[in-house]
This record gives sequence, C-alpha cells and structure tokens, in this order.
Amino acid sequence: MSMSTTPRPFAADVGRVLDIVVNSLYRRREVFLRELISNASDACDRLRWLSLSEPELLGDDPEFRVEIVVDRAKKLLAVRDNGIGMNRGELEHNLGTIARSGTARFLAEASGDRARDLELIGRFGVGFYSAFMVADRVVVVSRRAGEDRGWMWASDGRSGYVVEEAETTPPRGTTVTLHLREDAAEFLDPRRIEAIVRRYSDHIAFPIFLEVVPAPGESRTSLQARRRINRASAIWTRGPAEISEEEYTEFYHHVAHSFDRPFARLHVRAEGTLSWTALLFVPRTRPFDLFDPRRRHGVRLYVRRVFVTDELEGLLPRWLRFVSGVVDSEDLPLNVSREALQQNAVVGRIRRALVRRLLDELTRRARAEAEEERRAWLDWWREFGPVLKEGLMEEGEHRTRILEIARFRTTRDDGWTDLDGYLARMAKGQKAIYVLSGEDAGSLRHHPQLEAALARGIEVLLLEDAVDPFWLAEVKGYRGHPFVSLARGEVDFTGIGEARTEETAPLGDAELARLTARLKSVLGAEVADVRPSRRLAESPVCLVAPEGGLDPRLERVLRQHGQLREAPRRILEYNPRHPLLVAMAGMIGDPDRNPEFDELARLLLDQARVVEGEPLPDPGAYARRLGRFLARAVTHPPTATEAGRGNGEAGPS
Repeated sequence: MSMSTTPRPFAADVGRVLDIVVNSLYRRREVFLRELISNASDACDRLRWLSLSEPELLGDDPEFRVEIVVDRAKKLLAVRDNGIGMNRGELEHNLGTIARSGTARFLAEASGDRARDLELIGRFGVGFYSAFMVADRVVVVSRRAGEDRGWMWASDGRSGYVVEEAETTPPRGTTVTLHLREDAAEFLDPRRIEAIVRRYSDHIAFPIFLEVVPAPGESRTSLQARRRINRASAIWTRGPAEISEEEYTEFYHHVAHSFDRPFARLHVRAEGTLSWTALLFVPRTRPFDLFDPRRRHGVRLYVRRVFVTDELEGLLPRWLRFVSGVVDSEDLPLNVSREALQQNAVVGRIRRALVRRLLDELTRRARAEAEEERRAWLDWWREFGPVLKEGLMEEGEHRTRILEIARFRTTRDDGWTDLDGYLARMAKGQKAIYVLSGEDAGSLRHHPQLEAALARGIEVLLLEDAVDPFWLAEVKGYRGHPFVSLARGEVDFTGIGEARTEETAPLGDAELARLTARLKSVLGAEVADVRPSRRLAESPVCLVAPEGGLDPRLERVLRQHGQLREAPRRILEYNPRHPLLVAMAGMIGDPDRNPEFDELARLLLDQARVVEGEPLPDPGAYARRLGRFLARAVTHPPTATEAGRGNGEAGPS
C-alpha cells in the first residue's frame, strides 16, 4: 500500500520522541520485537475475555496465536495476531499519539547522552514506536473483531501518518509490517528471530509461530518451515525454582513495559479455601506518570490463566500504583463484569493478602544490614517514598508498617533516618517527634521556626514531600510519641535538652504586654494574633498557624487547587530577645516615633511572609519601606552605645 494521502502530523511531539528512541536504543534495538509481540499478546488476551460473553466474535478462528513472517526477498518483517484488532479511531488514538502523561517532561530531560536517555526511555515506555529503530516504514493493517471493515495505518516515523480503509478485508486482528532498513538485515535471519523470542517472549501464553518466505533461488530449509518457537507456558504457574533470574526480568519487562531491573519481586501461591497465584514486581526507577491522577497499578487479573482485566482498581490501593505483574485466581467466575469484580469479596481478600506480602518484602529490603542494600533502599525511597506515604492517609491498618520503613531528612545531618533511629536519639525530656514541612530540606534547615529547637539540641524531621502535610493531619503519632509541627500552635521546650543560648528576656512582663498590644493595634486584621515566641532564637519574627489550624504548606496546596478561597490569618510571633524588638519596645510612649514603629511592624510582617514563601499583599510598599530603613542606616551610622545594643544589649534605640 502506498501513502496516497497527505500524512497527518503526529501529536505530542511523537516525531522528536521517535528520534530519541531510535538513537538511544540503537544498541538494544532487538527489543522492538519484544514490544510488538507483547502488544499482539495483549490483543489476544482482550479478545479471549470478550469472547466469554460474546462467543460470536471468534467466528471460525477460535485458536489464538501470534505469527512472525520474514520475507527475505522484500526485506519485510511482519508480526500478526488474531486478537481484538482496531478500527479507524483506535488506530489514530493508539498509534498517532503518545497516550501517556509525562511526554513533555521526557523531552525536557532528554540530553542526547545515550546511556542517560536509555534510562529515561525505560521510565517512559517505548512500545509500538520502537519499530522505527529498525524500519524506515511501518504499515499496520487491522480489523476489529465483530466489524466488517479493515483499516490501514502507515508512517515513515518522520513526516506523520496516514489512515485509510484497507483495500481488501483483512482477517480479524492486526498485522504490523516493517520495511527494514539496510542495516537491519540481521532481523531477516530466522535464527536471530528465534533467539530474540526465546530471550524476551518465551513466557507469552499464546503460541508464537515463525514462517520464513525464502528469497528467489533459496531452497526452503527446516529453519524456514512454519514452526512454533516459544513454550507458551504462563510463567507464574511454574515454581520459583524453575525460573531463572533472566526469565523473571524479561517477564517484568513484558508486563511493566520497562527497561530497568525490578527492585523487588513477589512470587506467591495461596492454596486452601482461596486459591490464587501472584507474580508482582516493584520497579527500580520512577515511571513518568507516577503522579498522574489517571495512573493505576499495572497488575493484570487472570482467572484460571484467562486474562480478565488490567483495570481492576480494587486489586491494589493507589499508593501501590507502581506495582506491576499478574494475579491468577481459581475462585472468581469468568463471566463476571469489572463492576461486579470491584465489589467481589474474593478480590478484597486477595487485595489484603497482596498488600501485606508486598509490605513484608519492602520491609525486608528496608531492614537489610549490608551497606550496598541500605544504599539501594535509600535510592528506591527517593523515587517511591512519596507515593508509599500516601498509604498513611488511605490505609489506617498499614500506617505503622509504612512508618517503620519510611526514611526522613532531619536537622541532624544531610543523611536520612528512620523513626526508630530518631526516637533513640531524642533529647533528654523529649516526648514529641518535632517536624517542619516545606518545599525542600535544604531551605528548611535555615527556617526561623527551628531556632529554639536547635539551640536545645532537639532534632527535627524536615518533611519535603507534597504528601507530608496531608498524612500529618491524619497520623497522630508513632510508638506513643505524637507528631508536633513547629509551624502550628504554641511550643514549649522547657525541660527538654540543654539551652545553648541565653534565654532570659530583656523585657519585663509589662513591657511585653505593651509591645504585644501595640503590634496588634498596628497590624489589626492582617494577623490572627500577636504573641512572644518560644521557638525563635535569632530571627525577629515568624508566622505560625493557630492550634488546630491548617499546616501552612497544606494551606498553600489547597489554595493552589482552588479549595481555599482566602488564606487563613496566621499568628505573628516575635522574638522578645531580639535587639530590634527590644528597640521597638522602647519607642512606645514616644508619639514622635509612632510612624517609625508602624512602618517597622509592617516591615516585620512582610519579612515573615517572605520567609514562609507567601505572596506580599503590596510588594511595592514593602520595597519602599525597606529602602527607607536601609538609607537611614547608611546615612546615620549607629553610635557606640547603639552599636552595643545591636550586639544584644537592651535599651531603646
């Protein structure tokens, strides 16, 4: 077939993605065959499931198969199946667009370095487009089961694609024909094809046949006769002792459409009142769409080795959406709908067992003592920890187990800790687990709200994942120790650790009362309250949420998503030992200095907002105030007495 119509352009920068795929995977380009066979197998699986309720879809061709045809004379390689097939709309959607989130990020991160881009591709997924690594033209002919018309899709991988009605009605299923490049002649060799299938696709549950059309003058040999080249045994039905690591890895590549090695594997068989088998994999590198709301787990459900669905949300919770693999049940009816499966008690029991066993495996990896395995766990936690922590909100029964294997940044050093290690290091007299949430641990280390805690040697967890404020609102503590946020409510470190700085306030109670009242009067409705702070040691002010109020970071997230119309007012805490606040206390009672006090009060509030990453209501006014005070400091240097006060001596300025 010729591309007689004007090609339609690819969507989502497919052309550029194809260029990266072709160049980066050049040294492993045999994986194209794995991907095409995997797609063909999926198509057969889907039709087998549909045929249980609609047997007429099979017609006179009930035996599913995948066929590879090599035409040595024409330099063609075709992969065909008699599965579900595609109509015109499905061809355009599945082959004309990259129907996965993360495309823009993939393109942004691609560097041109083959080794790095190979890793990115492994996280993104290649699928059908890998065919262009070996072909300068790909033609797909397909007819959907139950429909009378067939369709042709064709592309050179660069200029776009065309979709037309097929000239003759093709058989049910899909045929992908590759016009091989000159440098891809190796894929016309039947020995090479058979070796690739044995390596990557031997586990496919349908028979794979190889047929070679000899070139003119070649005699047909035993290698060219149509023959089956895979064992077609479901790998999960075999015992672990019968399966090599390479076979496990290639099956993981098949079900996860990934190129990395799995981080963990779970192969279990349950027998008794409920019989099922599971072969599940935990990836090593993060998929690009891991945080896409539409992403679901990659676990396929089989019933007595018959594929049922890969869209059963209830099989695993969302916080395990990175898991892929298969579950094969002996106790589910084959003719049940997906909607009924979601409510099926058997599915619920399998789910509970899978979650428990997956957490067992992750716990084993987290508790490994060998240094290399400990580093491997931290690498994995960086990738998937934020997702696993979602389970702290959704699954109350698993909270303690997740917290046991979780890792956190702290003020102690640049490394990571678990909660048991934190508890073992708690300061004398400490009962709570102190936390502070923000965008990243690096900036949090210098946050004013940490000052008094650090001055007493109190370690603080630095929570930098977006999910942290959400689970903190649900989880009250760990092993009897409550979580206490330094960004909310009042804190009192009296009796904890040992103070490393002078904590005696230079202002008396009456002076503090006047200063607090004056600040409240100036700031009015802009703050919920004003009070002296027990959490500040060096900074003059900070903003905190009221007791029982929203964590400031959670508040910002809710506002960004339109779930809060107005930002709740916060409490301004001031440091009664800071020279600036001591000086401001000395201004009270001097009418001539009222304007200066008012300007300083508003400047300090804006400063606290800046530290919290909050938008300023009037950036221009803030800049002008700051400019005036800076100019005054430069043009009127302090006297020796005033300089002494700036170093901590009390007294009015």
